[in-house]
Amino acid sequence: MIVGRSESKPKFPEVSRFVSMAFVGISPNHTLLFSGTKHSLHLPSTRRSVVSVRAESMTTEKLGIKIERNPPEDKLTQLGVKQWPKWGCPPSKFPWTYEAKETCYCYLLEGKVKVTPSGSNEAVEIGAGDLVVFPKGMSCTWDVSVGVDKHYKFE
Repeated sequence: MIVGRSESKPKFPEVSRFVSMAFVGISPNHTLLFSGTKHSLHLPSTRRSVVSVRAESMTTEKLGIKIERNPPEDKLTQLGVKQWPKWGCPPSKFPWTYEAKETCYCYLLEGKVKVTPSGSNEAVEIGAGDLVVFPKGMSCTWDVSVGVDKHYKFE
């Protein structure tokens, strides 16, 4: 949902293409900044405007890994994510295998990772704000480019 308001009620149709990106803030030169992208949107400084951008939650599955980008806060609360244990690591690259009997749920608070399942030439990119489900028994390589801080749960 995108809302544009000011005293003259201007519309910002160019904002709509940024709906799936997480809004980070406004720079000193009145540019809207979005996470996980090089995109920005400059707002004229002559108007006193408030633009609110809410990133829509979107779930995808690639190579057996399910990713929900920007899940709603009520879903995170319902899952009890804040009560899950936390784990983190600095930028690094390492192999990982998820137990055959457990599915792993992760919610990334910080970081950027390319996960490459064993036997695949493709990687899945995950980052801050992603709720990720790794299937039982998956072996993969984690290539962490930005240090990770995450909540996780094995089920």
